Amino acid sequence: MAFVFSERLRAAFAPPQYIAPPLSGIDLSTSGVKAVRLMKTVNGLILSHHVQSNIPPSAFVDGEIVDHPTIVAALIAAAHTTGVSAANVALPESKSYLFEATVEGTKKKEWRIAVEQHLDELVPLPPLETAFDIVGVGQNRRGEALVAGVGFARRVVEETLSVFDQANIDIRSLEDEPFAMARALLPEGDASTALIIDVGKTTTKIAVVMNRIPRFATTISIGGHALTLAVQKYFGVTEIEARKIKAERGIVPAPGNEEYLAAMLSTVSAIRDEIATRLDYWQKKATSSGAHEPVSHAILAGGNASVRGFPEYLEGSLRVPVITGDVFTNLASRNTWIPELDYTESLAYATAIGLALRDTVQPYYA
Repeated sequence: MAFVFSERLRAAFAPPQYIAPPLSGIDLSTSGVKAVRLMKTVNGLILSHHVQSNIPPSAFVDGEIVDHPTIVAALIAAAHTTGVSAANVALPESKSYLFEATVEGTKKKEWRIAVEQHLDELVPLPPLETAFDIVGVGQNRRGEALVAGVGFARRVVEETLSVFDQANIDIRSLEDEPFAMARALLPEGDASTALIIDVGKTTTKIAVVMNRIPRFATTISIGGHALTLAVQKYFGVTEIEARKIKAERGIVPAPGNEEYLAAMLSTVSAIRDEIATRLDYWQKKATSSGAHEPVSHAILAGGNASVRGFPEYLEGSLRVPVITGDVFTNLASRNTWIPELDYTESLAYATAIGLALRDTVQPYYA
């Protein structure tokens, strides 16, 4: 969902294609800054530049920018490596408030006015301290317009604008993470109801998307680093060695692997249970209200999504097919180009690539 404030706009019309800025996305999270640039070719879009600038865990905590100089330095380094001077930028899901509403009118301007009149009922923040945007998602049985929206505290938006200003990076739009992830992981035109599971370093983000529009999202305060710590404790090795063991062994049963697997499952089961609880809520809501479709499948992404055996383990509990995602789904066919970014590593770039793809699709306008 885009938040482009009037004072940030540089022109009333989109620039001609030959002077348009690159298709760029920047994702700021606990694990660091991920920046990408896409390039148009005769065969379609390809990933031309990518980089991750790491930051200490204390610099960005629970969706909050804590250490401004460190974040600015990481942004500058990422922009320099990728040649990005303007980008679409993510806002943290953990600080967002998704909502749905029935509104009168036929145009987005009318919908916004209707939402503003009841904003305090939709977002648990003072209306004057809330930035929000909406997108039309259809009509109810009475023919009234249905909108999905997302709100943020204005201070979160202003903090983000501030560090990007200091890094001399122009923000083309601000968008909630799940909107970008859905754009990267689901094919254009996909109308299914899917569960996106983004397993990061310290958190796991889950989002139910319908027609590639998030309708429910939440952040779980446990991520893949907990699995790394479990391996470290079991084997008594360094973090680097533990990550390697985790990648090689995963959570696949094997002879002589019982104790190790038990150590891993004690942690991964906590992630599974949290996901299952949220999914069960949605499935019951969809069945009882009839207003939503039940989730048909789940897609894994994030830096820890490639743990061997993880999709199969989740599938057994969630009772829907679980696959590992492909962040290049909406780029040129791999028959025409080979990404420099390794597949396993690419799973951490879903948000950044989805942000860059935002410039290629019809904006969320009525």
